[in-house]
Amino acid sequence: MMDRHEIEGHEVIKGEVKATGNGAHVFVPKDWRGADVKIVRTSEPDE
Repeated sequence: MMDRHEIEGHEVIKGEVKATGNGAHVFVPKDWRGADVKIVRTSEPDE
C-alpha cells in the first residue's frame, strides 16, 4: 500500500535509482547543486 504525501517545491523530475559502489544514486540536473531535495520512492525496488 502506498502513502500519500504532499510536498511543495519548484520542479519535479522522474528518474531511476542506479547502483554505485555499496549504495545507490539518483542523478539530478547539475544546476541543482547546493539545493535541498526530497526523494520519494514510488515503486517497490527490483530484487
